Amino acid sequence: MSKPFKFKQFSIEQDRCAMKIGTDSVILGAWANIKKQPKQILDIGSGTGILALMLAQRSSAENIEALDIDEEAYEQCVDNFESSPWADRLFCYHAGLDEFVDDLEDRYNLIVSNPPFYSEVVSSGNISRDIARQNQSLPFNELFEGVSKLLDKDGIFASVAPFKEEKKIIKIAQIFKLFPLRILRVKGNDSSPIKRSFIEFTFTKTDTKIEELIIEKERHQYTNDYKKLTKDFYLKM
Repeated sequence: MSKPFKFKQFSIEQDRCAMKIGTDSVILGAWANIKKQPKQILDIGSGTGILALMLAQRSSAENIEALDIDEEAYEQCVDNFESSPWADRLFCYHAGLDEFVDDLEDRYNLIVSNPPFYSEVVSSGNISRDIARQNQSLPFNELFEGVSKLLDKDGIFASVAPFKEEKKIIKIAQIFKLFPLRILRVKGNDSSPIKRSFIEFTFTKTDTKIEELIIEKERHQYTNDYKKLTKDFYLKM
């Protein structure tokens, strides 16, 4: 059994999850906007539950829900929620987005998702991992359709995608009347290409605020911006 991943205020077991904790999730959980003090938060495709746990630490939201279609991930997420300091505010559902949308009439002030975004067919020999990585299991059009039905009219949806897919994803979002509010473009170091786009969507069309984040100055030497973003979570920041 692998060791839990320890953050400053909580720990995460991830041995039963196909997708392990990565930089994308930590950045998204730390970057997602909580200035409007959301009361209802939803994490779509929760995996270990890291995004919901980070938002529980950052916010005073009364109700933070998560869902995952994979049974092993769902069970591990429940365990991680129950062992956290915020167990009374965290709930996980074993469901796909389509059935979740059909069963609920709730509206959320903030929705987050670190979705699968490998559009090409990949095979690692691990079926659960492949499903978690490929957007065939949750295509972006299905994600935005679900979000458009679950998001409060003044709510925010925060997600992450490959930078090369940024324009395409923004076009898909517009079909469902969702427009980019903020974009954070992330690169590993100063000389590397932009790898990820973290995008915040709302139902209000406005000028998009675009920023850039560089993670490392050199190997394992993190930039001040990255330290500032993640210092409340990483033990050694």
